[in-house]
Amino acid sequence: MTPSGDFPGNWRPNTTSAVALFEQLRLRIIELADSGVLAVGAKLPPVRNLAGLLDVAPHTVARAYKELEAAGVVATRGRNGTVVCARDDRWGALAEVAGQYASAAKAQGASFAEAVQLLAAAYDAD
Repeated sequence: MTPSGDFPGNWRPNTTSAVALFEQLRLRIIELADSGVLAVGAKLPPVRNLAGLLDVAPHTVARAYKELEAAGVVATRGRNGTVVCARDDRWGALAEVAGQYASAAKAQGASFAEAVQLLAAAYDAD
């Protein structure tokens, strides 16, 4: 957890929002990690504990953690829990996927502008 042990603090997902609960949690953790509130190596609460604190289903937290891990924001270390990764690690993973996308776009004959347009559309689709 954070040095003060207060994650998630007073924050709670907005149950009336059109944004899915797991997505709200995912975005909140990214925000806290990027701002340094959740330091590199900070241990996040176990799925069931955080679900209880936020009054959401464990699946909601598990999905947020899974997507954060896929994005390189956190790493799950089995019994040692889920920890925040260094931004450099996250950017490295994102850069790798971006390289794959750029290669695929070039192979399909897409211009840079077309590739960016497709990426922007995909980014805004959720």
